[in-house]
Amino acid sequence: MNTVIYCRVSTTKQTQETSLARQEEELLSAAKAWNLTVVNVIHDQASGYELDRPGVLEMLDNIKTNKIESVIIQDETRLGRGNAKIALLHCLNKENVKVFSLDHNGELELSESDSMVLSIVSMVEEYQRKLHNLKIKRGMRRAVAKGYHPEKNLHGNGNALGRERKDVPIEEIVRLRNNGLTFAEIAATMRGFGYNVSKATVHRRFQDYTQTL
Repeated sequence: MNTVIYCRVSTTKQTQETSLARQEEELLSAAKAWNLTVVNVIHDQASGYELDRPGVLEMLDNIKTNKIESVIIQDETRLGRGNAKIALLHCLNKENVKVFSLDHNGELELSESDSMVLSIVSMVEEYQRKLHNLKIKRGMRRAVAKGYHPEKNLHGNGNALGRERKDVPIEEIVRLRNNGLTFAEIAATMRGFGYNVSKATVHRRFQDYTQTL
């Protein structure tokens, strides 16, 4: 399992560098004991209440580009404190990334209150997504009822001013879909390959492909 080691201290004082080195040493040893493959070791010197940390952004980039499956920390406060911790745990949960903690001698066990907050956040986010999609569908139905033809909005389909159809390898989309990836995961993977596509574009191309079979 590919993993990232994340070490954090609260200030940039030179005396705290010893703590960072100790965290790294202990976490490397734990990764070896737990048969985890360390892809990167990240150090942060910033408050746990802040989200805008170079190390956090690097960790999230690693997860997107290096197929990271887990993160190792000394304890949950190293990941963050307060709302920042909840936000990061939510991001990691969405990416199906496990969090291992020395403090728990294995996978991080959330408190009942943290688990409840994460469940609420996920539920609210899902309802926001549904509401957003409903508004888009409602607007599209109104536009079509007034004579709008979305199929003519692509350059080359009768509208010289329309958008260019994005060049995306459909074979790769189909392969990833057959491997069990969601459309959101496929879109993220394709962006990693340099194709600037959304989940909606990937879904539409896949639907177009399957309808021609």
